[in-house]
Amino acid sequence: MLDLNLFATSKNKKEQIQDKKIMKQHRLKRLYGVLFIVFCSAVAFVLVYFAIRDNVNLFYSPSDLFENPPQGRNAIRAGGLVQIGSLKRSLDSLEIEFIITDLKKSIAVNYTGILPDLFKENAGVVATGYFDKNKMSLDAYQILAKHDENYVPKEVKKALEK
Repeated sequence: MLDLNLFATSKNKKEQIQDKKIMKQHRLKRLYGVLFIVFCSAVAFVLVYFAIRDNVNLFYSPSDLFENPPQGRNAIRAGGLVQIGSLKRSLDSLEIEFIITDLKKSIAVNYTGILPDLFKENAGVVATGYFDKNKMSLDAYQILAKHDENYVPKEVKKALEK
């Protein structure tokens, strides 16, 4: 006689139950693997977050510092133009004081060190340091001078003139 049941298996009930247990174990191992990957990813994210949190320097303009000064003693970046006539150098040390303006508000910057070659009055500058809310001044430990888009190094200028 012909067997019309095409999906019938020759396994008995015990073998079918054993196959289901194996499938459940396989799914359980896969679930543990996925949970392990998710847990490790979460731990890595938390570690990176805490490492980056302390090293972030936020940029402020002088107007931003007056309106909403930073909380705590975190390093910030303040940028703008060096106000004309504000540059004061100490005669016996590397201490320098100048004012950064965004043409609306101005803040004083105190810096000890050698200034970049492109630093000058009425030019763009970014100062990194700690902001003092009481004095409304920035104690900078790094000064970056901006150049205009027409900047050409001396060597290139000489080569072009020949």
